Amino acid sequence: MDVVRVHRGDAPLIVNFPHVGIHLPANIADTMTPLARHVPDTDWHVDRLYGFAKDMGATTIASTHSRYVIDLNRAPDNKPLYPGAENTELCPLTTFDHEPIYLPGQEPDQAEVARRIETFWTPYHETIASEIDRLRQQHDKVLLWDGHSIRSEVPRFFDARLPDFNLGTGDGIAAAPELAEAVLASAEAENAYTTAYNGRFKGGYITRNFANPTNSVHAIQLELSQITYMEETLPFRYLPEAAAQVSGAIERMVRTACDWITG
Repeated sequence: MDVVRVHRGDAPLIVNFPHVGIHLPANIADTMTPLARHVPDTDWHVDRLYGFAKDMGATTIASTHSRYVIDLNRAPDNKPLYPGAENTELCPLTTFDHEPIYLPGQEPDQAEVARRIETFWTPYHETIASEIDRLRQQHDKVLLWDGHSIRSEVPRFFDARLPDFNLGTGDGIAAAPELAEAVLASAEAENAYTTAYNGRFKGGYITRNFANPTNSVHAIQLELSQITYMEETLPFRYLPEAAAQVSGAIERMVRTACDWITG
């Protein structure tokens, strides 16, 4: 199985989904707990919400393997994204609810982590880099939009219920202020939803690493509260009516960003 799914478009837009994959190779699944094999911390259905992206001419990049195999949005040296706060590892050992992912004594050792970096992490990041380079040769500016979702309540990471739209630019390093302000205004205009900017989720490794605003490559992460479009417990059912509404709101945000990029 390929480690990355790519649809190439010619618009100056890449929409990236590093946590939608659910595949567990058999040799890894055999070392995991029954709960972990359900991959509950997946960014469920997020790529489906962004179905409009291909119609916009966007390039889409998506994971095929679960974040439990390796987290594509973490640094290869396992440096924490949020120093002083709860973080999950490059190869996570526990679920978001602190449940063990691996059977006793079956956790990946250093050699296995290195193998997963080479097999899964590196090709995925090389794909992002090559697509940015391809589009940068065609356009004056390029936008990398990183699409994520998470349960509305995860005490490990945040208190109470998470806002619906959580926009992040790495505390302003990943996108021009005017671009971020335009997208934030678009989000806040959606009266049915709540919004946060550079709050608990400021953008992960991908947003921070690939952004280069001085070279006209801008990046924005949207962490979406899953309660807005799906059932948050097994079997993680997609709710078409609610999803259509939130998808429309996301599309308006993305189009606002693209208007700035092309303008």
